[in-house]
Amino acid sequence: MLLADHWNDYEVLDCSGGEKLERWGEYTLIRPDPQVIWNTPRDLPGWRSPNAHYHRSSRGGGEWEFFDLPEQWEIRYRTLVFRLKPFKFKHTGLFPEQAANWDWFSEKIRAAGRPVRVLNLFAYTGGATLAAAAAGAQVTHVDASKGMVGWARENARASGLEEAPIRYIVDDCQKFVEREARRGSFYDAVIMDPPSYGRGPKGELWKLEDTVHTLIRSCVQILTPQPLFFLINSYTTGLSASVLTYFLKLEVERRFGGQTCSEELGLPVTGTKESRRLGLALPCGCSGRWKTV
Repeated sequence: MLLADHWNDYEVLDCSGGEKLERWGEYTLIRPDPQVIWNTPRDLPGWRSPNAHYHRSSRGGGEWEFFDLPEQWEIRYRTLVFRLKPFKFKHTGLFPEQAANWDWFSEKIRAAGRPVRVLNLFAYTGGATLAAAAAGAQVTHVDASKGMVGWARENARASGLEEAPIRYIVDDCQKFVEREARRGSFYDAVIMDPPSYGRGPKGELWKLEDTVHTLIRSCVQILTPQPLFFLINSYTTGLSASVLTYFLKLEVERRFGGQTCSEELGLPVTGTKESRRLGLALPCGCSGRWKTV
């Protein structure tokens, strides 16, 4: 498992009965998690006095119950600053488990010894974009949501990366990649964090299982002759780590050589001595990684 275990401002304190108890900086949240199918005693005080609790509805979706939570606050990871706020579908604007990938590709960018152009697709609020830019890369940040791209700009300003070489694009990811191929634009690395379902800026329907292979193929066409890495994240049940490995070996490793490895992402559960002693970790999707040798 690829553990995001270098956080100071975030931790999973406990998880039980379909929910997780998390600390986001100074604030404690309870949010649903479909992976938590075990029931254990909820002994930690945070279960009884959270700052906010997202309640899942039996009809789908859900809503927040707020006790003492600001509209917006910040947490840090290394040199990066992220502005958070609760919004629909239980999210806060950040997926902390992705820090395991930020550290992985940041080391590769720093060690490359050459300029590195990174394409970040489905780039959301910019966690991977900022990590890559802080490591010295030139980044093209693409997301279909204008609001998410604006949020990424805010995170860049908060992180002191307002002047970093980041190009922000609001567009359908597949269409953007196809245009880049026609323009002859090439990248040394690709990061993609596609949702299971989604819509483009003009309502284009995105279903991961139906479209991800085509997108990977398209991305391979705009890689430089000596690419550095290719990263795919998946939170979709049908796309296991083995499926991501198959895609990357078939489309990237077959053409460029290198090495492919795919594993689950996870967050340590740290709220009790017992959870730390047992090394418990909450699974959080999976990542497929290809790297040059």
